[in-house]
Amino acid sequence: MKHLTILIAAMLSLSVAFGQQDFKTYVSTAKTSYSAGKLEDAHFALQQMLQDVEITIGKEVLKLLPAKMDTLASVAQEDNVTGNISFVGATVHRTYGSGEKRAQLDIINNSPLLGALNAFLTTPMLGGLMNDGKSKTVKVQGYKARLEKEDDGGYKLEIPFNSALITYHVDKSTDTEILAMANTIPLPQIAKLIQ
Repeated sequence: MKHLTILIAAMLSLSVAFGQQDFKTYVSTAKTSYSAGKLEDAHFALQQMLQDVEITIGKEVLKLLPAKMDTLASVAQEDNVTGNISFVGATVHRTYGSGEKRAQLDIINNSPLLGALNAFLTTPMLGGLMNDGKSKTVKVQGYKARLEKEDDGGYKLEIPFNSALITYHVDKSTDTEILAMANTIPLPQIAKLIQ
């Protein structure tokens, strides 16, 4: 019970910081359900509460992203933050450009692909076995990343980042161009929000 009280107090302090309306309802439901011995209901309410926090953080991350990358302006109506499956994390999406040249930026918190990508980047032998000549390891703002040339003439950059995966795809680009664009993403500020 003491641990639940500490958890609820910590979550309530987050609710003040993020200003979620449903947050207090979820906390109240979790507390009532826990007291009544309905642990499944308490667990579900806490998951809902955490999902709300993740989505709020995702919306704050969107505000940090640049409005323009190189000559590509963001397409505000395509900005999106969604909760991930099974209440773990959130996905932040932003599109840049229109017409022939577009870029897609996705930040997936608690991505299931993190383990495989980290293994690829940190194990030279594994990286060498999986290298088909189209991908290479690069650094973006001090973070190791995987840069892959795609069949459509564009590049995809994957940056494992704390507990998140940043994926950036640019149509009809060069490796130099996508790396220059990726260096405009405020990774240190994003890291503070999603850790």
